[in-house]
Amino acid sequence: MQGTILIVDTIATNRISLKVKLASAYYKVAQADDIRQAIAEVGRRPPDLVICALTLPDGTASDLCKGLRDRFPSLQLPVLAIGNRDNADSRLAALEAGVSDVLLKPLDDTLLLGRVRSLIRARNAADEWQMRDDTTRALGLAEPAADYAPLGHCVLLHDNSATTLGWAHGLRPRLRARLSLAKPDDAICEIPADGPPDVFVLALPSDPNGATAACRLISALRANAHTRHAGLLVVQLSPNTALAATALDLGADDLMTDGFDAAEMTLRLHALLRRKRTADQLRATVRTGLKAAVFDPLTGLHNRRYAMPHLARIAERAQETDRPFAVMVADLDHFKQINDQFGHAAGDAVLVQTAQRLRDNLRGMDLIARIGGEEFLIVMPGTTMAEGETAAARLCADIAGRGFHLPHSTQPLRVTISIGLAVGPKRGEGQMDSVDRLLAEADRALYSAKVHGRNQVTLSRPAA
Repeated sequence: MQGTILIVDTIATNRISLKVKLASAYYKVAQADDIRQAIAEVGRRPPDLVICALTLPDGTASDLCKGLRDRFPSLQLPVLAIGNRDNADSRLAALEAGVSDVLLKPLDDTLLLGRVRSLIRARNAADEWQMRDDTTRALGLAEPAADYAPLGHCVLLHDNSATTLGWAHGLRPRLRARLSLAKPDDAICEIPADGPPDVFVLALPSDPNGATAACRLISALRANAHTRHAGLLVVQLSPNTALAATALDLGADDLMTDGFDAAEMTLRLHALLRRKRTADQLRATVRTGLKAAVFDPLTGLHNRRYAMPHLARIAERAQETDRPFAVMVADLDHFKQINDQFGHAAGDAVLVQTAQRLRDNLRGMDLIARIGGEEFLIVMPGTTMAEGETAAARLCADIAGRGFHLPHSTQPLRVTISIGLAVGPKRGEGQMDSVDRLLAEADRALYSAKVHGRNQVTLSRPAA
């Protein structure tokens, strides 16, 4: 399953219709009639997303958001509300209360599923960074909270300068952030000296050429090292549900389907700025607060001290959400011969380059750790056995496919790696039992890969 969604609506036909659409996209669905039932259901089994009617028998979507925050402050569940076009004030009130978005009836399936994918993807990424922060705190290495929140920076991107000037005029009295204007082509080419913006606002034209260029820019912003963490709000100049869903799938964080509205855009930008600030703080904790104690000084990867408790947290989360995760144990082949023949400086160079190739081939949320001399642990949340096997094969191919550069040598050295793969969670076991069993399975698979010729991936076969 792609995730669990809780539908909250007093009208049974609305719940049934939504359930059919979501189940056909492989989501697990739970249902509730009102806010009271919804909060009870979240307490039993937290979903990944809540979809609710804008108005409920015992309150509104805003009331539901407040109730979830009060009862479950650490969950940070995204809430997607569904309303009618004649209740614009309720829609703005819901956004101000923390609702992630309000879709209007009649629902378009393409846009609905695109928004669901986007919200769950953002929630999963936030959860992963939060888990890393929790691991840091468990190790006693958390940094103190900042005394103040710096003023955010938003950039409005549009080919028509008159349009962005009009938007800026409407936003400046409301927006608690610095505002700049730019042409889309300058978004990546001209990064400010004081750092990249916190949020981009991109106009999405409806004409094919303009839409294609805007979609290319979304992909480029997400791929660029300087802008990939920035928030991205896309504003459609005219409604196009297929294009809106494409923008979300390419990496847009938020979407306005009915053009510019100063009050609505201000609410959305403030939400994106808060999310960006939180994510930046969590990344800073991981990258600086932990570096001395839980990073391997040679490769820059996490070490065993960090990896083991973090793996336990991933396993715990997987048990709660019923999502798989892949565990790989990788070992460089004939590494002792490299040290013996070329010296330890050469061995260190191979380890550093191996670490970089692992980083290049894996996602930011994946855990990569050096847990022994030439041994690495890789944990991929939300990954099936088939997906893990594909990723492991890609790693093997990249290590073997390019020579390694050694100090004082012009001749690249061919190196290979063997990988053992196991997938959790393990049912019916305690958390630590599950982690220990998975590591043992991955170790046995690695041993099998070594015995059967090295330079290959072997899948785990659980012991009887």
